[in-house]
Amino acid sequence: MGDILAHESELLGLVKEYLDFAEFEDTLKTFSKECKIKGKPLCKTVGGSFRDSKSLTIQKDLVAAFDNGDQKVFFDLWEEHISSSIRDGDSFAQKLEFYLHIHFAIYLLKYSVGRPDKEELDEKISYFKTYLETKGAALSQTTEFLPFYALPFVPNPMVHPSFKELFQDSWTPELKLKLIKFLALISKASNTPKLLTIYYRKVFNTDIHPNCNKEILQQLHQQLVEAERRSVTYLKRYNKIQADYHNLIGVTAELVDSLEATVSGKMITPEYLQSVCVRLFSNQMRQSLAHSVDFTRPGTASTMLRASLAPVKLKDVPLLPSLDYEKLKKDLILGSDRLKAFLLQALRWRLTTSHPGEQRETVLQAYISNDLLDCYSHNQRSVLQLLHSTSDVVRQYMARLINAFASLAEGRLYLAQNTKVLQMLEGRLKEEDKDIITRENVLGALQKFSLRRPLQTAMIQDGLIFWLVDVLKDPDCLSDYTLEYSVALLMNLCLRSTGKNMCAKVAGLVLKVLSDLLGHENHEIQPYVNGALYSILSVPSIREEARAMGMEDILRCFIKEGNAEMIRQIEFIIKQLNSEELPDGVLESDDDEDEDDEEDHDIMEADLDKDELIQPQLGELSGEKLLTTEYLGIMTNTGKTRRKGLANVQWSGDEPLQRPVTPGGHRNGYPV
Repeated sequence: MGDILAHESELLGLVKEYLDFAEFEDTLKTFSKECKIKGKPLCKTVGGSFRDSKSLTIQKDLVAAFDNGDQKVFFDLWEEHISSSIRDGDSFAQKLEFYLHIHFAIYLLKYSVGRPDKEELDEKISYFKTYLETKGAALSQTTEFLPFYALPFVPNPMVHPSFKELFQDSWTPELKLKLIKFLALISKASNTPKLLTIYYRKVFNTDIHPNCNKEILQQLHQQLVEAERRSVTYLKRYNKIQADYHNLIGVTAELVDSLEATVSGKMITPEYLQSVCVRLFSNQMRQSLAHSVDFTRPGTASTMLRASLAPVKLKDVPLLPSLDYEKLKKDLILGSDRLKAFLLQALRWRLTTSHPGEQRETVLQAYISNDLLDCYSHNQRSVLQLLHSTSDVVRQYMARLINAFASLAEGRLYLAQNTKVLQMLEGRLKEEDKDIITRENVLGALQKFSLRRPLQTAMIQDGLIFWLVDVLKDPDCLSDYTLEYSVALLMNLCLRSTGKNMCAKVAGLVLKVLSDLLGHENHEIQPYVNGALYSILSVPSIREEARAMGMEDILRCFIKEGNAEMIRQIEFIIKQLNSEELPDGVLESDDDEDEDDEEDHDIMEADLDKDELIQPQLGELSGEKLLTTEYLGIMTNTGKTRRKGLANVQWSGDEPLQRPVTPGGHRNGYPV
C-alpha cells in the first residue's frame, strides 16, 4: 500500500494528462475537483494546449527558415528540436535532411534576382560540402544521392543534366510538403500522453500507434524489396567469384608443384601450359586456343593468362518458372497503367538479373517464342504500342524492356523482324522531351540496333545522322549515357559508305562537332569520336573541308595532351587526313555485304535498372513474385541453339575503331 501511495501523485498526473489530451473537459474538471477535496496531490505535467502551441511555433519557424533560405536558423532549430535518435536512426529523416541541405545550397541560384552574391553563395556551398564530408558521408554509397556529391564542384549546376530536377519549379514545393508532413508526424508522436505511450509499448511494442507510422513502414517495405533484389544480384556475383576462386586455387597449386619440379631439373611442356590456359579460358575460346595458339613461343602463356581470364560457367543454375504469356500479354494491353508498369519491370528484371548463359537464353527464347512484344503480330492493339502510352512510367518501362532485348544478339534479331519497331523508336527518340531516362533507353536500343547492317541502312536513310549531329552540338547538356551512346551510334553509321555520303552533305558541321568532342571531359567517347573521324576522312570532299578548317593543327594539340593509345589513334587519323587516294574498297558501296557482319556481343549494362520510378506498396506484388503468383504457366522446352557470330574479333586499340560496337561491349571487352 505504501508503494502505491508513493507513486499515486504521478499516476493521477498521468490520468489528468490523458483526459486533457482526449479533451474530456467536464470529466477533467470533476476529476481535479475530487482530487482536491480528497487531498490527493496531482503531479504537474505539461498541458496539452501548451505543448501544441509550442510545437506549432517550432514548426512555423522551421518552415519560415526553409522559405527564406535561412540555413543557420533552420539547422539550429532542427538539431535542437528533432531528437538525435530520429535524425541518425530514421532513414526517412536522413534522406530528408540530405535534400534540405541541397535546398539551402542552391537557394540563391534559384531565387536570387540577378546574379547571386558570390561570397554568400560560396558560404552556402561550403556548408553543404562540409555536411557531405561529415554527417552526409553515410549516404555516399546510396545510388540515389551519389550524383549530388559532385554538386559543390560543378561551376554551373543549373545547366548540368544531373541536377536538372533540382531546378524544376515543382522540386522545392514537393520538398516543403515532405518537411511539413514529417514535422507533423514527429509532433504527433511527441504530444502523445505518457499513459497512451505505456499502452502502445505494451500492446504494439512501440511508443506510437502503428497507423501514425504507416508512411515510414511503407518506405521500409520498399527498401526491403529493393534490398532483396540487390541481394539476389550480389549472391550471383558472389557465386561467380567463389567459382573463379576455387578454380584459380586449383591451378595455382598445380603451378607451384610445377615450379618445384623445375628446381629438380624437370621441364614444363607446352602441352601442360596449354591445358592450364584451357582451364582458365571460357568454353567458347577452348577450341581456338587448342588449334591456333603457339605455346612454345616465350611469353605466350603469361600474356594469355593476363588478358583473357574469363568467368567460369556455374553448374546447376535453376531454370526460371514458365509463364502464362497469353494472360500476361492481355494484361499488358488492357490492364491499368500501374499494373502495366509493374509487369514491364518484372519482365525486364527477369532478363537483366538472370544468370548469363543457359538461364538467360531460356528466358529470352521464352519471350521470343511467345512473341512477348508482338513483333510478329499485325493487330492494332499490341504490346509494342506501349511505347506511345500516355503514362510516362509505362512509356519509360517499355523503352527499358526494348533496350534489354536489344542488349542481346537474339533479342536484336527478334526486334528486327518488325520494321515498325525501328520507326517507333526513331519517332520516340525525336518526340520524347519529358523523360530523360526514356530517351536514354530508346537511344541505347537504337545504338545496339546499329550493330545490324539492314538496320544501319534504314537509320541512315531516315536521316538519323543529322539528328545526332544536331544533338551533339551541345554535349554538356547531355547525360553521360546519352553522350556515349549518341557518339557510338554516329560512329557506327559513319562506317557505312551511305553514312559517309550523308556526312559529306554537312561536312563542316560534322567536323566541328567531332573536333569539339575530342576535348570533352568524358574520355569514354574518345574511341568513337576517333573512329568516326577516321571513317569520314576517307571521303575526298570531307578531307578538303577538314584541311581548310585546320584539322591537322587541332589534332596535334590533342597529341600533346593524350595518352599513348589516344596518340596512336590520332596519328592514324592525321595519316588519313593527308592521304591523297581512297583506301581500297572505299569507292565501292558496302550496302550489299552480308547482314551477319554484326559482332555477336551480349551487353546487359547496369543502367537498364537504374532509378526505378515505381515501388510496391505494402502487400503489393512486384518482380518475380508478381510473375510467379499471377502468371505461372506450364513448363515447355524453348531451348534454341545460339547462332555463331564474330565474337572473337578483337580490336587492338592502336587504330581507330573500324567495326560497329556498342559502349557496354567496348568497355567490357567480352560478352556479358
